Amino acid sequence: MVRQKAWLVLVAAAVAGAVWVGQAISQQQPPGRQRDPAAARRRMEEFRAQAAQRMRESLGATEEEWKVLQPKVEKVQTLQRQSRGGMRGMTGQPGRRGRAPGAPGAEAAPAREQTEVEKATESLRKVLDNKEAPAGDIKAALETLRQAREKAAQELAKAQKDLREVVTVRQEAQLVLMGLLD
Repeated sequence: MVRQKAWLVLVAAAVAGAVWVGQAISQQQPPGRQRDPAAARRRMEEFRAQAAQRMRESLGATEEEWKVLQPKVEKVQTLQRQSRGGMRGMTGQPGRRGRAPGAPGAEAAPAREQTEVEKATESLRKVLDNKEAPAGDIKAALETLRQAREKAAQELAKAQKDLREVVTVRQEAQLVLMGLLD
């Protein structure tokens, strides 16, 4: 009886795995077909607009209130990303999500100026890539990154204070739940 159940579980797992692999393969793009970066940017903008609309609704903000709140919310979100060092994939490359160059979806993010935290992070990565780097160089790059993160954290605290000053108590509570305010 136990053996029979074990075989049933094993067969069910194999079938589920086969179905999952089949779906994954069928969803891959054919070789040589490139994604349209402009379409990807449009989809991203649509996603951001929808996210902003959902946030406005969850805050219960009127259109007029949102005109005041939105720039402050976006500033807090931007500074939160900066204080963490920005979004980077496994390779450390911005906007590539760890994909190999030329792979589907590996197109770079739209060009923008790097933040000080991103610059300091990249500098530290370059120093660490050199296996012969002296400890002094590593310490200096690490200190530069820590200082950049601290500055970003101070700017974030100010932006959060500015946002907190223009919201209602209910909106502040929602923003705390969303992780935008402490």
